[in-house]
Amino acid sequence: MDDYTVGILTNIGLISFIALSAYLLIIAGEMSFGQQGFFGVGAYTAGVATAMYGIPLPVAAVLAMGAGATAAFLVGLPTLRLRGLYFAMATLAAAEMFRIVFELLHFQRDIDGEPVGPDGTQGFRGIRWVFENGVEPEGFLALVWGMLAAVIVLFLLVERSRLGATLRMLGEDPELARLLGIHVERFKLGVAAVAGALAALGGALYAHHNTYIEPRNFDIMLGVHSLAYALIGGLGTVFGPLLGVLVDIGVLEGSRVFQGYRMIVFGGLVALLLILRPRGLLDERTVHWLKRRFA
Repeated sequence: MDDYTVGILTNIGLISFIALSAYLLIIAGEMSFGQQGFFGVGAYTAGVATAMYGIPLPVAAVLAMGAGATAAFLVGLPTLRLRGLYFAMATLAAAEMFRIVFELLHFQRDIDGEPVGPDGTQGFRGIRWVFENGVEPEGFLALVWGMLAAVIVLFLLVERSRLGATLRMLGEDPELARLLGIHVERFKLGVAAVAGALAALGGALYAHHNTYIEPRNFDIMLGVHSLAYALIGGLGTVFGPLLGVLVDIGVLEGSRVFQGYRMIVFGGLVALLLILRPRGLLDERTVHWLKRRFA
């Protein structure tokens, strides 16, 4: 494959993590505009770990997931008491708070005569673990998609389990779930933490793919897109958000036909699908039909 194709496929894989993070919260009954904040937490945590302290990327990714889960848990404690638009706005405010913290963060070490680390609005340069360890673009692509495949398998196993049924019931009728003895607030807090860890994992890989990150990489548009991917692709299966990412990055961004008009086309597509198919292309009815058709 040429470098352009490898780059597009890698970006599809990276953004799929934050799309799945938003999808997980949606099926639990909450719409978050703030998953980009945890994506950024993962990126900065993993970048600091590898570039400043020489920690291997696998360990750094685990640390990033822990930081993302912790951040999401702390954000969820007050915000999950809210509902609907109030929760969405609260998560957006939290993500903007993280972005401002990144802008104010100046934490560097002198490594081989050069300062390395976050430098506020100037960004974080020198995240070179991939180059230092001789990982080729195709190898990093395989790493990203291998980890994404593992996450998808885990989602599929959960969806077929009692936990998955509980999760969807929680999103559709929280009062019924409460009557059946489920601690709704505690359950949603756990879901938020897992979603934060998932977004942070994507952020960790994103930082090492780009080798340079800055606060504006984690602005509101990333959060809006992550939510839109699930709504476009469909809420009936884990493959829905992946379809949404594929449509946007693989078709609209990857094709020169839509060059300069991508955001217009994407916005129109979102509006059209919300009217015609509120649950997305792969909604529950479509997924049920496909299972009966090909079982």
